[in-house]
Amino acid sequence: MGPARPARVGHVALGAEHGDRATGRLARTACDSSHRGEPAGFCQNGGVPTREQIVKALEVVIDPELRRSIVELEMVRSVEIGANGVVDVTVSLTTAGCPIRGHFQAAVAQAVGALEGVAHVNVFFDVLSDAEKAALRERLGRASLPEGALAQVRNVVCVGSGKGGVGKSTLTANLAAALSAEGRHAGVLDADVWGYSIPRMYGLGATRPPVSAQRKIVPLEAYGVKVMSIGFFVEEDAAVVWRGPMLHKALSQFLQDVEWGELDHLLIDLPPGTGDVSMTLAQLLPQARFVIVTTPQPTAQRVARRSAEMAHKVSLEVAGVIENMSGFTTPTGERYQIFGEGGGQELADELEVPLLGKIPLTMPLREHADSGRPLVLEDPDDPAAQAIRQAARGLIAMAPLELPVLNDGGSANGDSDISPPPPSAQPVGMSLPMA
Repeated sequence: MGPARPARVGHVALGAEHGDRATGRLARTACDSSHRGEPAGFCQNGGVPTREQIVKALEVVIDPELRRSIVELEMVRSVEIGANGVVDVTVSLTTAGCPIRGHFQAAVAQAVGALEGVAHVNVFFDVLSDAEKAALRERLGRASLPEGALAQVRNVVCVGSGKGGVGKSTLTANLAAALSAEGRHAGVLDADVWGYSIPRMYGLGATRPPVSAQRKIVPLEAYGVKVMSIGFFVEEDAAVVWRGPMLHKALSQFLQDVEWGELDHLLIDLPPGTGDVSMTLAQLLPQARFVIVTTPQPTAQRVARRSAEMAHKVSLEVAGVIENMSGFTTPTGERYQIFGEGGGQELADELEVPLLGKIPLTMPLREHADSGRPLVLEDPDDPAAQAIRQAARGLIAMAPLELPVLNDGGSANGDSDISPPPPSAQPVGMSLPMA
């Protein structure tokens, strides 16, 4: 039996590893099966491009780490062409948790979709076998292939707002704790360099993180959440006065030289506004998603709209909106819309994204943030905690778990074995600018 087709996960698939590229292709194109007497890539199906034309178009898709075309790198595993103009392209990655997979998906869809006669493009992924990786290393003259920053992090979510004071950091800390309570491996990167507050919200203070034998920073852990912040490298509550270049270097190192390990979700607490941090993260993490926090107040909602515009300009996907401070209920049951009503839903409708949650104002939410204990764990029955848990489940629903990588061969009884994930790279770290 030939190798199985990669299983679909939304528009992305993770399929079987293969040994010999010449014999282990996932599938031949529909053109090849229809015209077995013609040269490879030749197709005459009435306006639909041939395989040669599609592969030629894919030459513009560049691996940003290896700096070469995916065609030159022989990463185009297969091309299938349907008579109805639907084209399936399978790209082989160097690692199952490739952090720039989103880049490949968008670039392949754009390059092939621009061809005349293509109605739709499905992009699938599988993983290079060890033999293929060895051949690629030899061809490139490299001792190893880059695993990329955060190679074992499945989903990166940037939590931002247009203005300060909307409770973004409080929500980020509680969202991560809620994800952990839902059985997900979660981490938080406090990228709000000037207004860092995540360490205090987890009760960590200015504790200095340890360094591993590979000279990588080991994030601190609290309530099942891995945490990294500039606050760990300065005196507690000290001011950080940095310009853009130093900020860019620090964020790069927080992503590349921190031993994040395997995470289902990494939440990045952005500073307010649309400045250097957001642009740096867009450059370093092209696959990240953006969640916007706003209050119901129309003024705050309009400012938050600018954050969405920034995300679109730097090609970050806006995943959803969270409305914070959504009303206050007194102990006697009276409800007051202190900051107005409906701003979050209006923004979500305008951006055509889901409203992930409406978080009410409650005193325990503020009290637990100040004391360093996430509300969602300490008082899960609080209305704000319940709303945050709902928003966390929304993030989980938008990021379905990937299927495991299957071996080419089966066991003696015909069942396929599940191969372990590839080991993460351990690049040598650099000295942090604030250390």
